[in-house]
Formats: sequence, C-alpha cells, structure tokens
Amino acid sequence: MAVIKISPDQIIKKKRKGPKGHTVDLTALDDVKSLLGTESRQGDLLIEHLHKIQDKYQHISSKHLVALAHEMNLSTAEVYEVASFYHHFDVVKEGQTPPPALTVRVCVSLSCEMTNAQDLISALEQGLDNNIRVQKVPCVGRCQHAPIAVVGQNSIHQATVESVTTAVNNKETTEKVTEYISMEQYKAGGGYQTLKKVIEGNISTESIMKKMENSGLRGLGGAGFPAGKKWRIVNSFAAPRMMAVNIDEGEPGTFKDRHYLEIDPHRFLEGMIIAALTVGCDAIYVYLRDEYACCREILSKEIANLQCNPPSSMYKMPAIYLRRGAGAYICGEESAMVESIEGKRGMPRLRPPFLAEVGLFGRPTLEHNMESVYWVRDILEKGPNWFSSHGRHERKGLRSFSISGRVNKPGVHLAPAGITMRELIAEYCGGMQEGHAFYGYFPGGASGGMLPESMADIPMDFDTLNQYGCFIGSAAVIVFSNHDSAKKLALNTMRFFAEESCGQCTPCRVGTAKAATLMKEKDWDTDLLEELSSVMVDASICGLGQAAPNPMRCVIKYFPDEL
Repeated sequence: MAVIKISPDQIIKKKRKGPKGHTVDLTALDDVKSLLGTESRQGDLLIEHLHKIQDKYQHISSKHLVALAHEMNLSTAEVYEVASFYHHFDVVKEGQTPPPALTVRVCVSLSCEMTNAQDLISALEQGLDNNIRVQKVPCVGRCQHAPIAVVGQNSIHQATVESVTTAVNNKETTEKVTEYISMEQYKAGGGYQTLKKVIEGNISTESIMKKMENSGLRGLGGAGFPAGKKWRIVNSFAAPRMMAVNIDEGEPGTFKDRHYLEIDPHRFLEGMIIAALTVGCDAIYVYLRDEYACCREILSKEIANLQCNPPSSMYKMPAIYLRRGAGAYICGEESAMVESIEGKRGMPRLRPPFLAEVGLFGRPTLEHNMESVYWVRDILEKGPNWFSSHGRHERKGLRSFSISGRVNKPGVHLAPAGITMRELIAEYCGGMQEGHAFYGYFPGGASGGMLPESMADIPMDFDTLNQYGCFIGSAAVIVFSNHDSAKKLALNTMRFFAEESCGQCTPCRVGTAKAATLMKEKDWDTDLLEELSSVMVDASICGLGQAAPNPMRCVIKYFPDEL
C-alpha cells in the first residue's frame, strides 16, 4: 500500500469567519434575561426556564432557544433535545410559522372517547376561527367530567361546542382556583401538630418507621412497594439524601392526586415533610404534571406560606422545590421523573442501581406518589391499625378509586381495599347510567388491562389481578357498557402508548406503533400480535412497553366475540 506523506507546511488552516455554533440574537437574549430575572441558571432548571418562554410567547423560537442555551452555558443541541422531547413545548425553527396564540386541547383518551370527543373535535375545527389551534391530546386527569376541553389552561367540563366557544370568545384561558382547606383551617383541625412533634424530637424516627411498616401502606402510584420498608432502605444509605414526590399522574383514567390536592393540600405537605425528616432527606422535589395549573397555584402559595410559618422554630425544615412537568407520560416512571427534575429528557434509567441508592443528583432518594404520603398523618395519629383495619375479602387498607365511564357517580371514591367491581358500582357509583348495561372495565388505567362483566367479582387490590393479566396500579377504573367496543378501547390505549413511548428502546418504540397498525385491521392477526407482545414484555426497559400489550391481550382472551 502506497503511503502519501504530508508535511505540516502543506496543511492550509482556514480561519473561522464567525463564532463557533449558533449566533446569539441580542434581542432574544435580552428577552430571556428578562424572563429569568435573578433566578439561578443551573442546568436542572432548564425545563422551568423553557416554560417561561413557552408561557410568554406560546412557542419557543430558535432564537430564544439559542439565547437560553447561551445564558445557561449549555449547548444548543442539549437545550433543543430537551425542548423537543416534551409535548408542551412548541419549538419553532427558523422559517417555520409559529402556532396560533391560543390552543384548545381536547382529550381523546378512554373516558372522553366514549363521550364522543372525536365529534367535538370535528365541530370545533369547523366552528372556531383559523387563528385558534384545536389539538387532540391524551388524558388531562379530569376523566369524571368527560369530555374535557382545555382552553389555554382553563378546563371545560362536559365540554360542548357552545361552552368551548364561549370560553374562547370571553378569553377565559386560566383556571379558577378551587376552594380548599387553608393553612389556618388545617391548623385549627390539629394539622401540623404531629410534624411539630417530629421536628422537636418528641416522636422517634424508629417509632414512625414501625408504625408505617405495621400499617401495611403500600405505594399508591402503581407499583405498590411497602412504604415503611422503602423508608428504612433509603435511610440505610449514607447522607445526603433526597426526596422526590411524583404527581405526574398521567395514567389515563387517574385523577385522585389532583382531587386531594385541590381539597386538602396541607395534609399532603405534612405527610411529605414527616417522611423526609424521618428518612433524613435534605431537600424535597415535588414533580407536578403541567396540566394541573390549579394545583400548581395552590402548592406554590401554600409551600411558600409554610416555609414562612414553620410549625416549629427548633429545626429548619428541608428545602422544598416545586417542579413542573411538560407533557410526557413516561415521566410517571420514577427514574424518568428524576431525569426530568434534573433538567433532562425523561428517559427511564437502566437498573440497578435503584433510586434508593443512586437517585436524584446521584444521591439516595426516597421516591413517593403523592397519595402515599397523604395518609402519613392519619396513620401516625390514629395508629397503624386504623389503616389496616379497613378492607374486604381478606385484603387490608384503603384505596382511592378514580372512577369514570358509564356510571352514575364518577369521581374519587375512597373504598376498602379488596372491594369488587360489582360492589364498587353498586355501593359507591350509583349503578350504571340509564340505558347502559355493564359490559367490562379497566381496573388500573390504560396499562392495567381490561376485564369483562363476568369477572367483576374479583377482589381489586395489589396482586389479586395478576393471574388474569391485569393489575390495579393507581386504581384508575374506567367502566364501559354494551354501547362500547372493547376492541376499539384497546386500540385507543395502544395509540396512546405509541405516542407516549420515549423511544429509548426499540421493542417499545417500534412495538407499540406496529401493534397499533395491526389493531386497526378488521380481523386481528392474533398470533402475530401475541408474538409482538412477548417481545415488548420481555425486552422493554420500563413498564410502559411491558404493560402496553395488556388491553390487547385481554381483548383476545376475554372478548373473543368482538374478533
């Protein structure tokens, strides 16, 4: 082989004509500096700062994106990949037309689909002005009021063309804060007394952990890991430790966390701080889904109020940071949520190590669902037996069921763990709607599978539904009737998972999209779908890809007449 030698003198060095990377627009930079004000430019605040631009201009232009990258000392590529990952950021490249200033989002998930959301979308697209964007979106966490339309950030319950048009014409784009138990009212009812005892050392850490363990409380976000055991595990790792509270609540059919936050936010805050102090966490990060504008206003106000008026002056409480999601279902997965809090794309981590050992900012992290800590005060004050004394059919505890669909009384119903679907409908939901016969139900949201009416006498709790290819998860129950098609509802869930897959692993990214295509066919290729399901379950990194086939498999197994 011939070797050509090149001397250094033969190399012509070309001088760069301008600065490396994108040129920063000075006007855009001034805009960004004005929006950020005196707030920190640290990298984990990237998503928070992107929200400021989106809220101000209703989109994120390439100029503002480059300016933000410059201001935060990040690469433009890093800022772009984060902004483009989340559904609620409208990134507009050079030469592209920005979206209209006002967007009307209409939910097309299960409960809203059953109440003719598609017809509402078609009517709005024809009836509203061209300067208003009508957008199909997944579940917005208000399923008991289906169909739902969101005008700006204002949720319209039982939405009609008339009610949405009225809100648009009147510029009603912000949500009114609901009446809730204030800090003064909460304290008048004995609130924060238990936290004060914890702060002042009148209740030992060990006694708290034992009460939590004896209560039998399990994580109420879906996984069901014993809460007391989790506290002890995280506490066993070296400080500093962190706490992260997951209120992303993106599972279609789930709205219990929003329900409790809009009524009694301080019960949640007290339980959260007790958990952090017991485990020895230096800081608490609360991750709230972006669709919950009312909850965000309540928490922002009440966290500041609590920090200015702590229950005791003897000990400084942990720092509390409220972080805003940006429209990504995958961030309900604990490690993806942690990535998002750190200002990154919400990509699930490979495990081990688990968050209890290496979590937020690389520190041991206590991760909890909002409702899990909501019950801490009651358990400590009333005793662990208070919680475990509830239950039916040999199950223990209480469950907050988010119920929507074809029942007379949808909403959040606090019921004994182990209650059956038939009992739940009869005793809590006022029966089925007139003209609708009970046909089937989703026991745990879109990912929890679906069961027919003939299997409505199975106790609903952790582990009781696994043998049937289902799980209770966050107890998001969607009831459907003889006017609905299980086959169409399963397709709705698969389309949702295909849209929400983070794309990190091929089995989930390609599998959900391929399954949705196959499920659109009149005649399902059940053998091919089962083969595809097996690959997704066995090879997906996180629960999204692993659980996505559940409804489809249940249709094949329990609703064969529809095929």
